[in-house]
Amino acid sequence: MSSEIGLNRDFHGEENLPSNRSSEEGGKDATLSRGRPFAKMGKKKEELRQLSGRSEGKVKETMHNDFWDHLKEQLTATPPDFSCALELLKEIKEILLSLLLPRQNRLRSEIEEALDMELIKQEAEHGALDVPYLSKYILNMMTLLCAPVRDEAVQKLENITDPVRLLRGIFQVLGLMKMDMVNYTIQSLQPHLQEHSIQLERAKFQEQLNKQPSLLDHTTKWLTQAAADLSTPPSAALDPPDSSNVAGPAPSEAASNSEPLSPTMVLSQGFLNLLLWDPENEEFPETLLMDRTRLQDLESQLHQLTILASVLLVASSFSGSVLFGSPQFVDKLKRITKSLMEEFKTRPEEAMKTVSEQVSQEIHQSLKTMGLAALSSENTSSLTGQLENIAKKENCVRSVIDQRIHLFLKCCLVLGVQRSLLDLPGGLTLIEAELAELGQKFVNLTHHNQQVFGPYYTEILKTLVSPTQALSAKVESL
Repeated sequence: MSSEIGLNRDFHGEENLPSNRSSEEGGKDATLSRGRPFAKMGKKKEELRQLSGRSEGKVKETMHNDFWDHLKEQLTATPPDFSCALELLKEIKEILLSLLLPRQNRLRSEIEEALDMELIKQEAEHGALDVPYLSKYILNMMTLLCAPVRDEAVQKLENITDPVRLLRGIFQVLGLMKMDMVNYTIQSLQPHLQEHSIQLERAKFQEQLNKQPSLLDHTTKWLTQAAADLSTPPSAALDPPDSSNVAGPAPSEAASNSEPLSPTMVLSQGFLNLLLWDPENEEFPETLLMDRTRLQDLESQLHQLTILASVLLVASSFSGSVLFGSPQFVDKLKRITKSLMEEFKTRPEEAMKTVSEQVSQEIHQSLKTMGLAALSSENTSSLTGQLENIAKKENCVRSVIDQRIHLFLKCCLVLGVQRSLLDLPGGLTLIEAELAELGQKFVNLTHHNQQVFGPYYTEILKTLVSPTQALSAKVESL
């Protein structure tokens, strides 16, 4: 988690709630899952054995539902049994206290007094428990302590009169409030956590390096290959001759190959090469082993965006700016393509055949709705044929889009994501939001990695670039 917080500036926790439960009857605080009040139910062993064969989520949901049913039976009994309800009130009190800041001593004393469990227990035993007062006090305190985004959820609780549904709703909202507090704490401490993560990872790596001096061999080979890639003249076949009418010119592409070699350029090229890593190659750089899974995820995301942008580019060349001027139409084509990405991994031809049929149908329907002329049978055949050809790795459009996305990521490493978005290579404007997400993840990962292993990279790069350039561009961060 330390590493994840270090490279993900938007890191946050999420409250996991069963999807088939309403917001009013949502999940409870994790304390219920641990079974403190639930233990009072005396669940039969036979029933637990029946539940053991189900998924963990279903088991928890069933246990929670059984608990609330049991609570309802207790409260409607004659006389009412408040044993479980008192346990829940104790849990609520503890959660409210946990949401207070250290300086909020007055509120702490107020909660301790208003929710005095000994006094409440005595009132319950004598039939004098003021449930409406306790409910109102708890909701007022939740309104005071919750983030603005939770105001509406707390207000909805005020309209619930059934005590069981109210308690259930209170726990659901308190769970969200606890997560809000966790995320606030993470954001407040993130700079310190990031620095701690950097120092910790570097210290652990140095400890391993002391025991195994050859630990940087693969890293050295990786950077050496990156330097060689930059020193090799670009292939004349980088962009197919007929690709200009499809994707347009790439900004500063030629200029990037004429710049003098520098440590930053070599390292950036090395990071880009990781997105094309041969899974059979076991010489993965040691300094990036912890990030290998993340890099594989980014590679998969890049591949999906390549297919998505290729589909949109081909479709736009047949339907023109009228249809593609509609965000709703573009989103519909995106959903069609994204829904078949999993199938594309194993059966690309079948997936693209389905995409071509659905995209063609959507274009025809949209043209008809707008009162525009339908595509001719010849154009329809050409459209579906070009879309189906995207399944081939050597497809012209797909190759160009792939190169353009790599160029965008290279710009992100040098200029940052926002500046790179201002001058997108041709064919990528329709996936700007998706590119921004991919670029930010890539930049965050590489930036954190450089902060941890920058000193090692600097020493290696001294042997790969001229001393003057090494001094002018010391590898600390991009």
